[in-house]
Amino acid sequence: MNYRSSNTTTLQEDLLLRGEHTSQRLQGMLLLNCQLKPALPQKVCCMLWAVMGKLQSKLRHSTYKYSRPDGLTEERVQIKASQEYNPAHVDAVSVVATLNSDLCVSGGKDKTAVAYNWKTGHMVKRFRGHEREITKIACIPKSNQFFSASRDKTVMMWDLQGSSQPRQQLSGHAMVVTGLAVSPDSSQLCTGSRDNSLLLWDLGTGQCVERASISRNLVTHLCWVPREPYVLQSSEDKTIRLWDSRGLQMAHMFPTKQQIQTHCDVSVDGHTCISCSSGFGGEGCEATLWDLRQTRDRMCEYKGHFQTVASCVFLPKSMALMPMIATSAHDSTVKIWNQDTGACLFTLSLDGSGPLTSLAVGDITSLLCASFYKGVHLLRVDHSRGLELQEVAAF
Repeated sequence: MNYRSSNTTTLQEDLLLRGEHTSQRLQGMLLLNCQLKPALPQKVCCMLWAVMGKLQSKLRHSTYKYSRPDGLTEERVQIKASQEYNPAHVDAVSVVATLNSDLCVSGGKDKTAVAYNWKTGHMVKRFRGHEREITKIACIPKSNQFFSASRDKTVMMWDLQGSSQPRQQLSGHAMVVTGLAVSPDSSQLCTGSRDNSLLLWDLGTGQCVERASISRNLVTHLCWVPREPYVLQSSEDKTIRLWDSRGLQMAHMFPTKQQIQTHCDVSVDGHTCISCSSGFGGEGCEATLWDLRQTRDRMCEYKGHFQTVASCVFLPKSMALMPMIATSAHDSTVKIWNQDTGACLFTLSLDGSGPLTSLAVGDITSLLCASFYKGVHLLRVDHSRGLELQEVAAF
């Protein structure tokens, strides 16, 4: 017993001695800091801490990484105030699309489509008609009309200037509709589904004029190539296909990827396209740039997300001197990439938003991002201190 008591006492003395040394080192550091910087009066320090406490409760924190031209990666902390507009939806938002320079249309699990003025923060109109979650939105260029697709297997056409009832309802798929693409001349609509089929509709008559089906071709997204008769399609069978709308025949299939292809987009000039992949823990979770011209080769890959990349878009060239793309993922981050080199230029973390489901370009400086838990986020590209992406509002 005496031995154990002596040993315990020695251990306690050793810990105390270490504590004294640590305290002395801390005191020395504080003394050096005081010598380098003038000390503030205690009353002023208390006031500053009180003010900072109030400010921190009103500011949103986000972290991002910046890949410099010399190859180094910097991690920064961004503290920005963002506005909370009236929410557009009461549940998860599945998709957001741009109707014009002021309005966007979103849809989600609450079965409604909402037209929203993202510049003023006001809801313009709510559209009800679907019996289940809205999965896709496609807007008709230079008009006030748009289409919504749903898990209820239907597609509905809406008019912002008309009634809140659908102008047209298209039924032809046997399962959830997961792809919508309007032709450049607005005369046709291509729809895709998990039933392995693509349907081509004449918008003048509302009739299905072509049908194509391939085994295991579970459609995840569709987009029409500008000024061309081609439709690009991503699929759960890990492929990207190019369809000729003249007869709805498959024109090309790009090399099979390792993961489900969740989304696709085509550049404004129609020369390139991007697709993005499912994944987890950094496996998969990438976007891929493809050549749509003669070679149709893979041109670049963008790796850095840690969960499924749900959406990818080309950014307007006016946003920066270099061509850029943006991606959003289930890891709650939005990334901006150098399209040519694959370097990640910026990462914005929307903490607490859950999986990010959809991206849309608002205007030459703005992005709209849909999320599971926080509605739609308004993001702004800022060049005042180098390239930055900031959240400015949510609704």
